[in-house]
Amino acid sequence: MRSISSLIVSTTALFAAAQTTTPSPAPVPIKEKDPAAKEEVAAAVAKGVKWLAENQKEDGSFSNPQFPALTGLAIWAMAGSGDPQYAPNIERGVKFLQGCVQPDGGIYAPIPGRKGGGLATYNTSICLIALHSTGRNGLEPVMLGARSFLAESQEMENSEYRGGFGYDRENDRAYADMMNTHFVLDAMRRTQALEDLRPEGSKRADIAWDAALDFVLKMQNDANSGTNNAGGFFYAPGDAKAGSEKIGSGEKERVVLRSYGSITYAGLLSMLHSKLSKSDPRVTSAIDWASKYWTLEENPGMGDQGLYFFYNVMARAMSASKLETIPRADGGDIKWREEVTAKVASLMQKDGSWINKNGRFWENDPVLSTAYSVLALEFASGMAD
Repeated sequence: MRSISSLIVSTTALFAAAQTTTPSPAPVPIKEKDPAAKEEVAAAVAKGVKWLAENQKEDGSFSNPQFPALTGLAIWAMAGSGDPQYAPNIERGVKFLQGCVQPDGGIYAPIPGRKGGGLATYNTSICLIALHSTGRNGLEPVMLGARSFLAESQEMENSEYRGGFGYDRENDRAYADMMNTHFVLDAMRRTQALEDLRPEGSKRADIAWDAALDFVLKMQNDANSGTNNAGGFFYAPGDAKAGSEKIGSGEKERVVLRSYGSITYAGLLSMLHSKLSKSDPRVTSAIDWASKYWTLEENPGMGDQGLYFFYNVMARAMSASKLETIPRADGGDIKWREEVTAKVASLMQKDGSWINKNGRFWENDPVLSTAYSVLALEFASGMAD
């Protein structure tokens, strides 16, 4: 079997003529809305991207270089703005990510002895999306190697985690969760056309989509999970990030892991990437849960924990759904694009950054929260899709 490194070498030769750097994609028009609100969103994106550029390190990385996903998210946000003045920043970030490519094709920094290792799956999936978002030529070998790495990272042993993805495939135990799984599905679906560029005779890489969908659906609370949870999603088997509750009584009493906002949108995005239709009952039940607990004041079920990831994944999922409104539980429609952009823009700091005082899930790192927020604005406004 050919190694990932040999694949990269052969594919590099195939693309030798395409190594020139191309600029970031041109700005995409923001979805039609009130002109004043439109200008506010554009200004917030511009200020956020400027802050990111000013906080890039000399080596091209952002924040902690041990976790290249932080650089990937910043690059993704910059590329989404379409502002050509940041092409040099993007190029430096891309070169940093290229330096993080491992012999197995993953894009991560090994951290021996750390639980979850170097978060190889998490870092690789986000970096793959980031590299793809730049539209630059010459990155195909690295992206194809990353696709192969992710395809081989899927948990396929017969366990409750089968079909999903965890932080690091080198773990000595089966594990998968919705955070990693939704990022991998997003990366693999966005970059699927790259497989047509593999050298003739090379093995194509893809995940087992049916198995992935089976895992995703196991993380969705069904109609028997209580009215507070039905249709929503939880993090992982046995992992109650939002706590648990008992429902029923007597012999029918059971413990249910509570649904919560950000992971419900991760589940929605995962179902859409798995080609479930918007009319599928499992999709509509997730949207119903989101409608019932619609708020932008917190990450429903989690308070301020993971708040900026909540805005980010909501915007990506709703953009993928192609729904411009969702029914409001008490009547009327939720114009989610307008509400999300207004809320996220209002939380920007004076210097153009965003930060969560609650440090759980690393959101007290302004690079992470700023990248999440800029991307949320880009997806909610229609600048990105």
